[in-house]
Amino acid sequence: MTHPIRFGFGAIAISSCLTLRSRPKGGVSKGEAATRAWGALTAVLLLLASPAAAELRIDITSGNVEPMPIAVTDFWGAVAPDIEVGREVARVVAADLERSGLFSPIDSRAFIQTPESLQAAPRFGDWRVINAQALIGGKAERQADGRLKVEFRLWDVYAGQQMAGLAYFTTPDNWRRVAHIVADAIYKRLTGEEGYFDSRIVYIAESGPKDKRVKRLAIMDQDGENHRYLTDGRNLVLTPRFSPSTQEITYLSYYGKRPRVYLFNIDTGQQEVLGDFPGMTFAPRFSPDGNRVIMSMAHNGNSDIYSMDLRTRKQTRLTNDPSIDTSPSYSPDGKMVAFNSDRGGSQQLYVMNANGSGVTRVSFGKGRYGTPVWSPRGDLIAFTRMADGQFYIGVMRPDGSGERLLTEGYLVEGPTWAPNGRVLSFFRQASGGGATRVYTIDLTGYNEREVITPLDASDPAWSPLIP
Repeated sequence: MTHPIRFGFGAIAISSCLTLRSRPKGGVSKGEAATRAWGALTAVLLLLASPAAAELRIDITSGNVEPMPIAVTDFWGAVAPDIEVGREVARVVAADLERSGLFSPIDSRAFIQTPESLQAAPRFGDWRVINAQALIGGKAERQADGRLKVEFRLWDVYAGQQMAGLAYFTTPDNWRRVAHIVADAIYKRLTGEEGYFDSRIVYIAESGPKDKRVKRLAIMDQDGENHRYLTDGRNLVLTPRFSPSTQEITYLSYYGKRPRVYLFNIDTGQQEVLGDFPGMTFAPRFSPDGNRVIMSMAHNGNSDIYSMDLRTRKQTRLTNDPSIDTSPSYSPDGKMVAFNSDRGGSQQLYVMNANGSGVTRVSFGKGRYGTPVWSPRGDLIAFTRMADGQFYIGVMRPDGSGERLLTEGYLVEGPTWAPNGRVLSFFRQASGGGATRVYTIDLTGYNEREVITPLDASDPAWSPLIP
């Protein structure tokens, strides 16, 4: 039974439970299954009775949005370890929200009310005077059983009312993930859209001279933290992709100069060979249900699209054309496939039914198009476009209408969607073959950010929200 948590004036607690998987620390040695800790996280909803007022909301569909000024206070703690955790949780929450481009955290030196006094009730006048529209406060506290409790509240400053409140119980080393979950809850409450902060990015870490690059599979949180390498670099790895469950990654690796497709289990560190596919040009992507993969394979110099049932390993050929068909991507309902092909004389984007029927060209702009990726929302397809010596990352509707170019450069490529379908990641190489880095950008095209990595980074793939 979950008891109501008293937080200032009278609170009503409604409990719900979910399982939180702890992030593994360190790398995975070859041939060894890593031990994975499981942490149980309980979320308790904290509600307050408040008068009706106009809803504080950001409309993220209206183009370039002026960031909302928000105040994120340190989460209060009574003793030194809790004080430090509370400070770090607040820092991560503020950084997540700021990085979205929709929020502008106010410098804490302007705060009048202290985190401790905020535990009783907000003095809304103190926050209005510094122009805060939303206020976030919280508390971090170790429990007698060793668990960490992190709670937060979100207030509408001008209406003088609470908008959201949750308390989480988890293992102490999960504080960073709790911070991302808190940021997701705030993002959703203020935008009406799902958040994307509790997610990871897998990518190819590159090092060494240009003629002898070492490429390793690496994974990190979406903000670049909790970085680790998944492979040791002895074999070339390419095109990693997440499964819908986020527990497995599929990628292409060359073993003994032969291309192999692997399934890598993030929890155990174990790898499984999906198959040897000589001449395959791109590693497969999972179907939305996780039961199939779709890929491009080359036979006798010609590339076509195939699907494979992961349970039976049976392959089904979906295209049969003398052109080069590559880079397939399922729609989120699994009924359609986007791919690129030169069957019309130049490399363009096409869509077809999942069984290979009904092939239709959807791109008609200047230049060549490639690497189509269907949005998790199903409303857009992201792509790379090459024209007049420049590369572009853009989006279009599945029927080809509404094309928009979001960013350009000497080399920008490999778009991948955040789980909420509002943000993209991609990689950018500096002119003249310089450094290669991973970036994110939102659908307005105004909020481009680098994700800091230890080495050069290419070919990112964004996970779904972590279960």
